[in-house]
Amino acid sequence: MSHKYEGGCEHIHTHASNEPIDNHSCHCSVCKNVTGQDNTHVVFFNYGDIVVDNMAGLKRQPFNANNPNGPLELCTCAECGSPIMLDDKEKRIRVIVPNLMGYNSEQLPATYHAFYDPAAGAPAPSDGRPVYEGLRPDFVWPKPG
Repeated sequence: MSHKYEGGCEHIHTHASNEPIDNHSCHCSVCKNVTGQDNTHVVFFNYGDIVVDNMAGLKRQPFNANNPNGPLELCTCAECGSPIMLDDKEKRIRVIVPNLMGYNSEQLPATYHAFYDPAAGAPAPSDGRPVYEGLRPDFVWPKPG
């Protein structure tokens, strides 16, 4: 069966049929440390909207090494090591990084830049999308599930 959005690896498949609740290019230091990218295309879905076919095959580790008890866990395939998703222990969101987690980035375009800090020394984004110091001002975190 085909779903609107699909990703994962050879061993673990994920999909979503509902639209994401947020798409942005993240400039935070945690994303930079985890991905090695200057900015990371990040897509938030409501927690229940990302379906995983092999939860037992996930290896979990803290997303933020400086906050190991934080809410987000990086889930990778225990067999091949591919990143699969970020899972929220509070069950509010699941996060996909399309270019690293098998999703089509063009289907899920970033609409703004988040966590841009001019003091970090990186040039300001110049692609015409809005730039914010955090998530977009109208973003509302879903209630924990």
